[in-house]
Amino acid sequence: MIRLKELESWLQDLQDFETPKVALEQYQTPPHIAAHIAHTIQASFGDLEGKLVADLGCGCGMLTVAAAIMGTATVVGFDIDSDALKTCKENLEELEITAAELVQAEVRQLGVSCSRFTKLFDTVLLNPSFGTKCNQGTDLEFVQVALELSHGPVYSLHKTSTRAHIIKTASRWGVNVQVLAKLRYDLPNTYKFHKKKSVDIEVDFIKFTVNCHIVVEDFIKPCPHRSTVPSKWAKLDVKHMEMLDGSNQTNRQTALSGDFA
Repeated sequence: MIRLKELESWLQDLQDFETPKVALEQYQTPPHIAAHIAHTIQASFGDLEGKLVADLGCGCGMLTVAAAIMGTATVVGFDIDSDALKTCKENLEELEITAAELVQAEVRQLGVSCSRFTKLFDTVLLNPSFGTKCNQGTDLEFVQVALELSHGPVYSLHKTSTRAHIIKTASRWGVNVQVLAKLRYDLPNTYKFHKKKSVDIEVDFIKFTVNCHIVVEDFIKPCPHRSTVPSKWAKLDVKHMEMLDGSNQTNRQTALSGDFA
């Protein structure tokens, strides 16, 4: 298994958001945090190597790339922003990572509108919006979808200040919460409303596992904010992206195909 420092060094050179979108609360996951997350998931739980993994709200691909380097069979990055996905694709190509695919989609609709993804993934990763501006509650909406897509664990980052609320909500869903670590997230001055050069935020690295069978309607509500999810792997201005389903996930070749126009 790759060493932690080596993994972090690979992540240091990834491209960031060229023009971050405040409405999507876009911030790059710091390389040292992404490296610790991916390394811990594999070293402690074996939930990446050889697994089919999803990264919800993948952005420029920090966690997607980290998971791929840790040996996933395939990692699929989902994001609504085509600009972020283009950068993510460039990051994957720069490192010659082929065991990855990208899907343009509104993450909050995947669990409801796209049943082909239900319980498809072995592991789901996410670093959702913390909901500090116009995205209040987005973090738990993403977790809800992640629990629908994964038949295994879900790993996520959340503000430590929201821990009690997250544990209480997850308990109501019949979901176990294990706080694996408390991290310091250096949030850089990214938007005009930021007054300080950077702000350190305490963030929990959490593992969610389902206690019992959960029916989608018990806790997933359709998201009214955006259009319906694409019916295939997103076109993303690429010529072709293979559709993934349970019948061919074991034997198929996993590679990004096509080029951006």
